[in-house]
Amino acid sequence: MDCSWEHAEEMFPLLEKFDLQRRALPYLLAANPVNFGRPFRLNSAEAFAAALFITGREEQARLVLSKFNWGHSFFELNAEPLADYAAAKNSTEVVEAQSLYIDFEDETDETAENG
Repeated sequence: MDCSWEHAEEMFPLLEKFDLQRRALPYLLAANPVNFGRPFRLNSAEAFAAALFITGREEQARLVLSKFNWGHSFFELNAEPLADYAAAKNSTEVVEAQSLYIDFEDETDETAENG
């Protein structure tokens, strides 16, 4: 399952038979060794685990990433946003929660640049 979600239908032709709605994941940091700490750069396992967690399947999400020695780091890096996204009642609340984390990152970057 190590592929880009952009090419999921090519990798899994069975998906074409379902009427799937595409959704973007909210702001999260990658924990995988290639993109550690980078926002929006999740690998497919992280994206799958995030979707499970946000939809109330935390145990399954943790099981998915337990196969990777860095898997626990994903939940540590994203503990607060994942909890907020999971508590959201609708996509509007997810976007509102997401804006808190994106704004925080922007302010942190500006502070570092301005010394």
